[in-house]
Amino acid sequence: MSILEVLAPAGDEERLTAALNYGADAVYLGRKQFGMRASPMNFDFEQLVKAVDDAHKKGVKVYLTCNTLPRNNELPFFEQFVKEAVAAKVDALIVADIGLLMLIKRYAPDMEIHISTQTGIVNYATARELYNLGAKRIVLARELCLDEIAEIRAKTSPDLDIECFVHGAMCVSFSGRCLLSQYLVNRDANRGECAQPCRWGYHLMEEKRPGQYFSIYEDEKGTYILNAKDMCMIEHIDKLAEAGVTSLKIEGRAKSAYYVTVVTNAYRMAVDEYMKNPYSFKLPDWIRDEVSKVSHRQYCNGFFFGTPEESQYYENSGYIRNYDIVAVVDRCENGTVYCTQRNRFFAGDEVELLSPSVKPVVMTLDTMFNEKGESVEVANHAMMKFSFKCDTVFPAGTVIRKGSLENE
Repeated sequence: MSILEVLAPAGDEERLTAALNYGADAVYLGRKQFGMRASPMNFDFEQLVKAVDDAHKKGVKVYLTCNTLPRNNELPFFEQFVKEAVAAKVDALIVADIGLLMLIKRYAPDMEIHISTQTGIVNYATARELYNLGAKRIVLARELCLDEIAEIRAKTSPDLDIECFVHGAMCVSFSGRCLLSQYLVNRDANRGECAQPCRWGYHLMEEKRPGQYFSIYEDEKGTYILNAKDMCMIEHIDKLAEAGVTSLKIEGRAKSAYYVTVVTNAYRMAVDEYMKNPYSFKLPDWIRDEVSKVSHRQYCNGFFFGTPEESQYYENSGYIRNYDIVAVVDRCENGTVYCTQRNRFFAGDEVELLSPSVKPVVMTLDTMFNEKGESVEVANHAMMKFSFKCDTVFPAGTVIRKGSLENE
């Protein structure tokens, strides 16, 4: 039985820390060039060196993205990018462009290479050739079902790792190759600047009826392609393993640190449950419920069980958000829990404390104290330091959240 890797997103240092603390076996991150998330939060060289060092101290691998489709004027900068990746001691580079793959082999012959989902791998012939070109891992297209994945596994080298996205946003495109964003707002999704227009609300206007807008909806005669649900395969870890998947990838480098914390923790616990008893795996309800406690769209299983019948959501283009992070534990001393506020909440609120790999602890914070030891009714100042009495010892970084019953 192969070990399943939990692969978490790390959009910046805060998200990296969340992934490391909550059970990731590996993280993937980007720099300010060549990555599919063009954001100022990405890592510069010094931050990359520190990130790899922090991860390796915890036994966690770091995969660096360079999976855009670069233009001619970007190629002269790629050699320096690769050499800095080697200097930082990253464990692998994630690449989509065949030209970049060959350049990596020239600039860093010993670097492990992973082939991005952007390449659109949907058959074993492509997987074989990429392996022959030097790939150690392929990230399969989201459009494949479990039977197709199993066939690719059976007809490729056992030394070739298979990675799949198992949780998060599903692009309305082919494996992330989106044309809509650039067409509508001149932001190239294939070079890290996606505006997510597939999540917007749309109406139709007939050209001879200007100003008359018609709602787009589904009926028995057809549907529309926008407003994809989020993917969630946490209840089917066993089926993914049986199909030959070796790495479970969580989408979300642009998501919050709270999202990374909760979802990484949930998949860590799900994999651990599977490894305990792989032949009769059944996910405990409380672990399944964890992935519903982050901001998300309605969930589906993507294409894993065939063409999805209900992968679109038509009611609105918003997200479900039932919980908010309100504080983070700094330390515990002598029966007192010391915390830093993240969002406003009140004495008397029922909260959940989420620590790594354990069931959340539910409690009511009847009394809170400020830094002077004075009783306070509300934690309403940004990053306010406060404390409460509790005999339970929680590790530093434990998340405190409460139900919000709000939709974005």
